[in-house]
Amino acid sequence: MLTPQQNERITKVGPGTPCGELMRRYWQAVCPTAELSGAVRKKRIRILGEDLVVFRADDGTFKCVTERCPHRSASLFFGFIEPDGIRCCYHGWKYDCDTGQCVERPFETTPPHAGIRVTSYPVEAYGGLLFVYMGPDRAKAPLLPHWDVLARDDRPKKIRIMPVHKCNWLQIQENTADSVHTYYLHGHALMMAGIDLPGRDYFYRPIVSYDWDTSEWGVEKTIEYGGEQPEVEIRPPLIFPNILRIPEGPVEAIHFRVPIDDEHTRIIWVGLLPEGAGPVSSPESVPFAYEVDPPNTSIEEVDQTNFYGQDRVVWETQGVVTDRSIEILGASDRGIVLFRKMLLEQIDRLERGEDPTVAVVRDPEKNRIIDFPSASRYAQSAASR
Repeated sequence: MLTPQQNERITKVGPGTPCGELMRRYWQAVCPTAELSGAVRKKRIRILGEDLVVFRADDGTFKCVTERCPHRSASLFFGFIEPDGIRCCYHGWKYDCDTGQCVERPFETTPPHAGIRVTSYPVEAYGGLLFVYMGPDRAKAPLLPHWDVLARDDRPKKIRIMPVHKCNWLQIQENTADSVHTYYLHGHALMMAGIDLPGRDYFYRPIVSYDWDTSEWGVEKTIEYGGEQPEVEIRPPLIFPNILRIPEGPVEAIHFRVPIDDEHTRIIWVGLLPEGAGPVSSPESVPFAYEVDPPNTSIEEVDQTNFYGQDRVVWETQGVVTDRSIEILGASDRGIVLFRKMLLEQIDRLERGEDPTVAVVRDPEKNRIIDFPSASRYAQSAASR
């Protein structure tokens, strides 16, 4: 278990918090690139407890600034995009979107001083998504990782933005390090309900052993199945700090678990579809859809006839921010303990003035495409059952 202080250290994500500062050293997924196309040029977004505006500039590049104008706190979402900045709709104060500096303030008798600024964050488009880097020094930003699902252009893709989850991001990400939950939460639950969902029988096999280890990307997972179809399965790694890479039948998928704030999480799902499942889109036009709950949907009404719904009811009913100081952990939780230790170690590095070392890409050669051979083996094995 963790102490309440340790739990707070790895769950809170706002500006200045230990985990929040760590998360800001990694590129975070914002929204589909195609969402800011045509007449739509601006979007309000909340990430890591900050309210931001992301928009497409006149030259086609993407910009991101904090939402509130420092003058009287009007939203810059309603501002005017100009060739060299964004101008507040309320009184016309204008900001350079690369430096955040106020460059004009009409009706005032003195020019804007250096203290009048918004925070500006770099944005990159890749593989159908926009990503923002919210670290304190954009010059020290690592490369945006070219994960295989995003980098590949040989098969069609689609993007799903799941309903906002009413829980802390860590509850969702820890599920990735929990190898054995698949037996009861997915296999057994579907069997008891009489639902023959693809993957049910794959997970509904006796578990003989399990193990975890660290890797350059996060946490490696191995599980041994017994029964009539024994197998040693090497699952794709948990990608540090908040990404899941997982084959879902014939679809190669990646999930970005983006903290909205301490109590809400946005999951952006990108799927690399089988050949022939649709047209191959350019990165700027990957189709996307926002999935929302019907009005007044309670957690008891979430569809549990699929893996996603089964996971979701567990995440959200653990509490908005689960109290890890009251847990009773077992041997099957070693992967979760390993992941928490990794989080705390990386936070400690940051507080010593050092850079994170896990899943940080700075070598352009390594970043051509980051793939996971275990993902294809895992997919082939699952497809055969």
